Amino acid sequence: MTEDTHSTAPVLRQEPAIRRIGRSDLVDALSAGLRDFQAYPAFGLFFGGVYALGGVAILACALLWDLLYLVYPLAAGFVLIGPFVAVGLYEVSRLREKGEVPSWPGVFKAMWAQGGKEISWMAFVTVFIFIIWMYQVRLLIALFFGLHGMPAGGFPAVLFTTPEGLAFLAVGHMVGAVLAIVTFSLTVVSFPLLLDREVDFITAMIASVRAVVSNPVTMLGWALCVVLLLFVAALPAFLGLVVALPILGHTTWHLYRKLVA
Repeated sequence: MTEDTHSTAPVLRQEPAIRRIGRSDLVDALSAGLRDFQAYPAFGLFFGGVYALGGVAILACALLWDLLYLVYPLAAGFVLIGPFVAVGLYEVSRLREKGEVPSWPGVFKAMWAQGGKEISWMAFVTVFIFIIWMYQVRLLIALFFGLHGMPAGGFPAVLFTTPEGLAFLAVGHMVGAVLAIVTFSLTVVSFPLLLDREVDFITAMIASVRAVVSNPVTMLGWALCVVLLLFVAALPAFLGLVVALPILGHTTWHLYRKLVA
């Protein structure tokens, strides 16, 4: 009696095909994202407002606990979870692309349906990277300022007028840049891909990294635009994120459509 080997063979999923894109595709995606925001601004303002309120809450906690020196690292790290918050915006763009009219129940139902699926693991990945970011900040503070940490008073002067402070800023920004590039590479395609197709989160992350590697100049240019826009938007107490997040979220969906065949 011969054994049926086909019954136990693993099912291999084909990895998504990645396209090459250029600057014109990036401009087209941005234009389409702006049109989505203009067509349904209430969704964008809502999710952008939730994201901005999260930033304000972090700022308030840091001030309340007299941890003013952590405001900038917290604000920079908070940007890392933006792709997860923008899932609702991806759904709005997806529905509009299909010719359907987005509704609040429909968008929230689609988001709720992702609760036990692969997109939850991607959310865990972004939160995990945020935790790593904050731990490395504390580690650098201990390395450059000792176990007692940064002085509570006059820390701006310590940062900008002492060798330890300048070294802390230089190393901190280099480590932050590396973490930001890693996060961008893992999430720029993975979140919209998981919303759009039945793939596992590992496959989605690999596809996202492949998209960045296949289009290094275009994607790193987009990453720089994202960083600059979020930095400017966060300056007025995070309030600019109300508009910045929906623009970036809708644009990311259309960029995903151009990148993944």
